[in-house]
Amino acid sequence: MARRTREADAELIETVDDLEELVQDKRQNWRANSVKARRRQRRYKNRLTQELMRVDIENPKENN
Repeated sequence: MARRTREADAELIETVDDLEELVQDKRQNWRANSVKARRRQRRYKNRLTQELMRVDIENPKENN
């Protein structure tokens, strides 16, 4: 069984494609219907996106 996506996994993301591949809901097949599964995936993606923005604000990269 796949492990749940965590905010700490944000450090593994370098491109948008990484976000799509990284986000996994281990209970996706157990959800009542596909709408609830999509909603949960969207929440995972939003949590990771917020974490990426937080990390970027705390540790800005130099543009050299």
